[in-house]
Amino acid sequence: MQETDVVVIGAGQAGLSSAYFLSRANLDFTVLDANPGPGGAWQHRWPTLRMATVHGIFDLPGMRFTPPSPDEPAATAVPAYFAAYEREFGLDVRRPTEVSAVRPGPRLLVDTSAGTLAARAVINATGTWTRPFWPHYPGGFAGRQLHTADYQGPAEFAGKRVLVVGGGTSAVQLHLEIAEVAETFWVTRRPPVFRTEPFDHEYGREIIARVDERVRAGLPPESVVRATELMLTPEIVEARRKGLLARRPMFDRLVETGVAWADGTTLDVDVILWCTGWRAALDHLAPLGLRGPGGGIVMDGTRVVAQPRVHLVGYGPSASTVGANRAGRTAVREIRRLLDAEPAVA
Repeated sequence: MQETDVVVIGAGQAGLSSAYFLSRANLDFTVLDANPGPGGAWQHRWPTLRMATVHGIFDLPGMRFTPPSPDEPAATAVPAYFAAYEREFGLDVRRPTEVSAVRPGPRLLVDTSAGTLAARAVINATGTWTRPFWPHYPGGFAGRQLHTADYQGPAEFAGKRVLVVGGGTSAVQLHLEIAEVAETFWVTRRPPVFRTEPFDHEYGREIIARVDERVRAGLPPESVVRATELMLTPEIVEARRKGLLARRPMFDRLVETGVAWADGTTLDVDVILWCTGWRAALDHLAPLGLRGPGGGIVMDGTRVVAQPRVHLVGYGPSASTVGANRAGRTAVREIRRLLDAEPAVA
């Protein structure tokens, strides 16, 4: 069994940031990633997501991200940057390596598809992409249903009636793409709020503070769409003028031909696209018993209060590119102090 100071699980923005600061702290560490190549979740983004429509990629620590052509797919541009980063700093990411469980003990035991590692601390940076959230509604629909994670572009929906479910940025982007080739409809649980003011640092701090308050109380992090507002871009202004973003309230049930509301109104569609977000991919941490009665994990920054040897980076308030960088630095600083205070366990 291999022993190491720290195991980093995941090599997206959060994992690579953590690895960078671990190398600077002169700690022995191993980075594991389940993906076949560099890029984290970005390598799985839909082909029509271009850099022009990405919110923004924050530089990884120590290496600037040079924006490529606005027309380049995000699924190739960002993984290329991550691959260059791994080469630049000599980060030996073991992939594809799946982690099935992290178990308690004198050392944390990390069970993987390539064997078990024993670590004095674990940084979990697994993100959310592998845990798409599908809400349950009663009834049954005979047509096709898919999630944002399954979306491969609008061409396959040509000539169909498509219902887009969800109030986030992805829902809006995919709705407008599909509307070019199909008849589209949009439903959300709450009326969407479009922000005319800039997404500046002050607004970002406000959102982070709100999410941080929840995870410190042991509540599950709220969704991005609940925490933030939608940016009112020129494209969205034009789409609203054309009536493309005429939002309807959430339906009550599925029917064979589509969806239905409580007042008896129905809508017949061919496809339902669930743009309903993701949940944190933390199932492999279940043996540690981190979740509380409310389903959340009590956090203090990146540190799990119930298990100080475990840090969640890219979870809660650090679930953003800039937040992940800062969280990686913080996690490593705390782990360094923890390991300095405790003798290595044989």
